[in-house]
Amino acid sequence: MALKLNQITFPSFHHLPSPSRSMRSPHRVLMASTLNSHFHQDAFTREVQNLKKKPNCPPQEVHVQVTHSMPPEKLEIFKSMENWAEENLLALLKPVESCWQPQDFLPEPESDGFYEQVKELRERARELPDDFFVVLVGDMITEEALPTYQTMLNTLDGGIRDETGASLTPWAIWTRAWTAEENRHGDLLNKYLYLSGRVDMKHVEKTIQYLIGSGMDPKTENNPYLGFIYTSFQERATFISHGNTARLAKGHGDMKLAQICGIIAADEKRHETAYTKIVEKLFEIDPDATILALADMMRKKISMPAHLMFDGQDDHLFDNYSAVAQRIGVYTAKDYADILEFLVGRWKVEKLAGLSGEGRKAQDFVCGLPPRIRRLEERAQGRVKQASTAPFSWVFGRELKL
Repeated sequence: MALKLNQITFPSFHHLPSPSRSMRSPHRVLMASTLNSHFHQDAFTREVQNLKKKPNCPPQEVHVQVTHSMPPEKLEIFKSMENWAEENLLALLKPVESCWQPQDFLPEPESDGFYEQVKELRERARELPDDFFVVLVGDMITEEALPTYQTMLNTLDGGIRDETGASLTPWAIWTRAWTAEENRHGDLLNKYLYLSGRVDMKHVEKTIQYLIGSGMDPKTENNPYLGFIYTSFQERATFISHGNTARLAKGHGDMKLAQICGIIAADEKRHETAYTKIVEKLFEIDPDATILALADMMRKKISMPAHLMFDGQDDHLFDNYSAVAQRIGVYTAKDYADILEFLVGRWKVEKLAGLSGEGRKAQDFVCGLPPRIRRLEERAQGRVKQASTAPFSWVFGRELKL
């Protein structure tokens, strides 16, 4: 399959024609399937018609979804990894009493100096430009859709999902504790943005509700091979994004906000370590299936968790937010290629031996992909002549350069 790049993966492709845009209905429906049979076209048409009957339907992607793709004989692999998970994953969690909490970085409401602290926060926030706030809001909204991400992990087969809601398997304990640690990120950024006075909180809150209602489809097929590759990539992406936001905040003189973004980035780095360890172990146990899974995910592209973002107004909100993030250097197409290159090195993909014929093809594809992505991005940048603008409801409808 030829590599296909679109704006969901590469924000700077905002100015290039996108096949998905021409197929969007008023409810933001798009066809993501590469299957062309009459059966699937008919199913797509019926789904579009059903969605049009629901005026309050949140943005969705309509495509042929694959479920439970992991062969039955692979199920025992993850059961056999439970002792390993207990020793290697749970050790990366921090005790609650040792964790930072949002209140550690915010004005103290019980203090007589609360109003003065808020005033100081707002004075620092005045020095930050609108495009920075658009990216910070987008990062916060992505964090606030945490219920979706826990749901995604609990779709995975192989004994990964939490079967009871309070299961004591290491996989279930990890998922709940990971969720609890991540929950602090959205809480902290949300409260900071509220106190800053720089953003339209009602539109921000509507976007969060729309996004959680829309869900996400990372195309992981209930398959933990695919699921843990996806989370490895995403945790590194969020580490980079929050780290760059911290750098920009520092450059604008807001050291407190830089500290906030930096402490969140540190959590993401620790979580990245956990998920990359899982995939590293899978490469050790089952290299052929794991390299095939990695190639599969890269062919499908890693969709960003908030790609169904919507504020009730802008049909292309995620594309526009991503374009601003690309322009100010928070998350770029280069970062996407760098993440893949990092993971290929981390998992020693080039050194894998004893693979099947299909496994070797997958290995060659994955190892050759980062430079291909960079070449395509360079060509795309060469075609971009003049940046357009778009209004963002999050900053009171002001127009920003994309």
